[in-house]
Amino acid sequence: MPVDLQALYPKLIHLMLDTVFVVDPDNRIVFVSDACETLLGYRAAELCGTLITDYMHPDDLAATKASIVRVMNGQPHFDFRNRYIRKDGSVVYILWAAFWSEEVGARIGVARDVTALAHAEEELRFLAHHDPLTKLTNRALFRDRLETALRAAQRRTSTLALLFLDINDFKGINDTHGHTAGDQVLCEVARRLQACVRETDTVARMGGDEFTVLLTDIDTPQAVAEKVAQILAALSEPLGAEFGALRMPSCSIGVACYPTDGADADALLDHADGHMYRVKRARLAPSGSPVG
Repeated sequence: MPVDLQALYPKLIHLMLDTVFVVDPDNRIVFVSDACETLLGYRAAELCGTLITDYMHPDDLAATKASIVRVMNGQPHFDFRNRYIRKDGSVVYILWAAFWSEEVGARIGVARDVTALAHAEEELRFLAHHDPLTKLTNRALFRDRLETALRAAQRRTSTLALLFLDINDFKGINDTHGHTAGDQVLCEVARRLQACVRETDTVARMGGDEFTVLLTDIDTPQAVAEKVAQILAALSEPLGAEFGALRMPSCSIGVACYPTDGADADALLDHADGHMYRVKRARLAPSGSPVG
């Protein structure tokens, strides 16, 4: 007996894991396969007759409308991504293949949920520019922001400050309490540093127990000194009870200011690093009072 393909096609469409949409020239949904409930949380009967644009993420609406125009002008789109708002309010990332059918007089699209992939890509992008432990800016991104800030300072004839911070005797924490405790201290230092700066400033972990802080548009040496004092005070606060017997270590901070201490990123980093080591040596000097 021959197979009746015409009768089979509708059933096959509803078996597809991806969602099939048929949308008229006015963006009204005229057909959607059953997979829409998994994709958007709506049953097919709830979607049919409504505008597909009503479900689009507002931040993606302009780009999606441009894609619609392209498809309706006869240019199929097989790799368009956007976001939709599900019935429960959550966001779903969708990969579309769509074309305009003159025969049907409608736009036909197949939608695939790529939310997991999109989140994985976002995580990879984040990790490329951030320290995986503290979530702070990493060395590469900090360098890029420093150079950008220097160019802006040169154009505006403004100043900026670079702080180089090192945790004193951090190796002793790892040796005595273990690396897990050391990681907890690094995260606590990162949290306190971020709490001390403005959104326009940048805190980075350069590696190990070394951190940097970029302070933009800071006007006077006194303002820099006050910020250093604020950071040292914040970092000297005792650790919470969750740290047990572990004590918050002290820190040494070196400072470099543009343009006084250098005109480029390397010069400023070298100056701040050198100043930090001088502070650390002064702290350990028998006749000197503790510094940093």
